[in-house]
Amino acid sequence: METVVVIVGAGPAGLATSVCLNQHSIPNVILEKEDIYASLWKKRAYDRLKLHLAKEFCQLPFMPHGREVPTFMSKELFVNYLDAYVARFDINPRYNRTVKSSTFDESNNKWRVVAENTVTGETEVYWSEFLVVATGENGDGNIPMVEGIDTFGGEIMHSSEYKSGRDFKDKNVLVVGGGNSGMEISFDLCNFGANTTILIRTPRHVVTKEVIHLGMTLLKYVPVAMVDTLVTTMAKILYGDLSKYGLFRPKQGPFATKLFTGKAPVIDVGTVEKIRDGEIQVINGGIGSINGKTLTFENGHKQDFDAIVFATGYKSSVCNWLEDYEYVMKKDGFPKAPMPKHWKGEKNLYCAGFSRKGIVGGAEDAMSVADDIRSILATLKNN
Repeated sequence: METVVVIVGAGPAGLATSVCLNQHSIPNVILEKEDIYASLWKKRAYDRLKLHLAKEFCQLPFMPHGREVPTFMSKELFVNYLDAYVARFDINPRYNRTVKSSTFDESNNKWRVVAENTVTGETEVYWSEFLVVATGENGDGNIPMVEGIDTFGGEIMHSSEYKSGRDFKDKNVLVVGGGNSGMEISFDLCNFGANTTILIRTPRHVVTKEVIHLGMTLLKYVPVAMVDTLVTTMAKILYGDLSKYGLFRPKQGPFATKLFTGKAPVIDVGTVEKIRDGEIQVINGGIGSINGKTLTFENGHKQDFDAIVFATGYKSSVCNWLEDYEYVMKKDGFPKAPMPKHWKGEKNLYCAGFSRKGIVGGAEDAMSVADDIRSILATLKNN
């Protein structure tokens, strides 16, 4: 099949890219390996998830949220929004298409994308002038290699598989990772009566959603350093010194940390209070080894657990199928060009949703990619 643009991935960034291209009447096809769009939100999000960012930072091009939508949405509200977005713009991804390889054919200056239809088992070949990688930052769940992990006698899961703490009542559960997912899952487990421990390796800023909302609004007008100073000061006033509870702040400000490392500040949902009250235990460092249900930590502490939830993030899967990834990506599957031109590669290769800015970043990328493709096509037409 031939088309002008192939988009790989039907998450928010892929959907937005298709809509933006359609606004310019540019033919495009979305290939999605799952049987549904936005699978991260529809299949891999835990039950109590709420969006921590205000609604204006969680919307896609050409369809802002209405006034009736609360400032901070639940997962269900956002999924409903995505459903309405797909229906309104009549987006029709090709589902159950696992892309096996993508290469640039120098002979005709086109991209050759090979995909397997996992329903029929057939191999499909797509040719396009432009290729957009929209599989996102959250590709494959990352579970680190730990000595003896194969001997663990309990349940092991990645945070993308976690749904609710209702099945863990009275069980000893370790949550590995002190980011937003790890902190919120720990809170959920504790609420359901699990004996919860969270393992935190690196320092993280802890703030409220209201403070982050203020900070993100100010970033439109004020330099990052000034916003970071304000947000950090407000966090200190609200929480005081949390180091005695095992929660340490980075030296770099929260928004600068997010920009340069991709690590977002933790938006507290009530976890800090439970840590202060001793309902959630904090261990700093990493896991040294596992022997059956006994874990030995790097600080020498030993403890038995019935389950481990790895909230250790994701790794990009782009380089597994994009053979000519070096035109836009590094070996780690993230853009090689710095912001704000991170989305544009060579040979008409683009990426959307890799800016480490969440939904708003994917929306911005989609508009930039579509505008750039429109400009190139217009130039070719006039020559």
